Amino acid sequence: MESASRSNWWPELEPVRQAAADGRLTLGRCTACQKHHYYPRLVCPFCLAPARFDAADGEGVIYSLSVVRRGPEAPSAVAYVSLVEGVTILARIDGCDFDAVRIGDPVRLSSVGGDGESLAPVFSPRSRDKS
Repeated sequence: MESASRSNWWPELEPVRQAAADGRLTLGRCTACQKHHYYPRLVCPFCLAPARFDAADGEGVIYSLSVVRRGPEAPSAVAYVSLVEGVTILARIDGCDFDAVRIGDPVRLSSVGGDGESLAPVFSPRSRDKS
């Protein structure tokens, strides 16, 4: 029996995978109660009404942070990031001095996935941006 590739999983999420391949983060948003949710789904997890996919603004603050200092990719950091849309998501933190980054620091989305398969968002501190 042939195993299904990840790209065949949940075909209704193709717009989310395509946005990730283009470097954009997608949230679900309920068409009835208007609440955002992550991971994006076609049904609102709060009221079970239909949902749509919205692009996230990409701005947030670090809610919780863990710096890993051992292993082949050390140092690295993962954090819960509270987005301006009101959801908190798990993400990688990159492009910074891990000794200087703190809970409450503002961050900006720098990438999402990259191959269309991974939906893992990566954030960088806003103070490091050149924009």
